[in-house]
Amino acid sequence: MNLKDYIREIPDFPQKGILYRDITPLLGNAEAFSVAIDRLSCFARRRRSQVIAGIESRGFIVGAALALQLGLPFVPIRKDGKLPYKTRTQTYDLEYGTDRIQIHVDAFSPDQRILLVDDLIATGGTACAASELVESLGGVVTGICALMQLPDLGAELKLGNREVFVLVRDHD
Repeated sequence: MNLKDYIREIPDFPQKGILYRDITPLLGNAEAFSVAIDRLSCFARRRRSQVIAGIESRGFIVGAALALQLGLPFVPIRKDGKLPYKTRTQTYDLEYGTDRIQIHVDAFSPDQRILLVDDLIATGGTACAASELVESLGGVVTGICALMQLPDLGAELKLGNREVFVLVRDHD
């Protein structure tokens, strides 16, 4: 099954010049979503992941389904100010400014193996910040996985030697 067939492209959203990748058709097709989670599960098992951490917001959808299938705990990595307990924060650069993500300080035990999950990797900035956040709490990032990666936006440079697995590359 070609999962790219279930990712809709919407030009000029949320602003002119942006080509938005909409995963709702994939989520809305039980067979396609199941295939995606099965493929991500294989990667998570090979990496011997113990915890799935989903990056806000669509990473929550994919990550929670993956955690459920694997019988693993799920941890949310959220935008600044959205978690109610004690948090650790990581600031990272955007194209036009900065942003911040947070995780609860007790989200996992030190030395646990954490797989980061998002829907899309573009520049790699959010995934890199999430990796640094997990590592700052003593977690071991086993890899980063996503439904899709956009080419030529520098993610490989930013993510360095981190293990990355995606189901669809935009130029496929």
